[in-house]
Amino acid sequence: MITLIGDATPEMRAAAEKTFEFLGMEGEGIVEVEFLDESSMHELNDRTRGVDRPTDVLSYPMLFEILPLKRENYPFDYDEKRGGVMLGSVAICREIAARQAAEYGHSVVREETYLFTHGLLHVLGFDHIEENDRAEMRKAEESIMSGIGVDR
Repeated sequence: MITLIGDATPEMRAAAEKTFEFLGMEGEGIVEVEFLDESSMHELNDRTRGVDRPTDVLSYPMLFEILPLKRENYPFDYDEKRGGVMLGSVAICREIAARQAAEYGHSVVREETYLFTHGLLHVLGFDHIEENDRAEMRKAEESIMSGIGVDR
């Protein structure tokens, strides 16, 4: 199970649960979700990545390795109050998501949910630097999105 704290939408909660199911994850995880305006996203991207421009989504994983999400595996990352392992955070720029939704011809809800799913997969260790990794991540994204009925 996964708990989202912050600005998560119902579609993001469904995508998070579907992601855990898709990956066969065990235990309780916690992810922070935040919506930022374009100026704040630009500043965050510059400050944390040295990239002097805004972006659609940023993710900040807290774990180097994903084991079953249990207190004994992550004694320093386990949040007693929320009853789960703190996995990281995902920040989404609403303004860029809205522009991309219009460009791709789908809803803002779909775009924000996709960006969240993309960021969550990064938090869980996925990347898209190599072409085979990109294909694997894309397959996971599409399966998760169609699994919750928010596909293209």
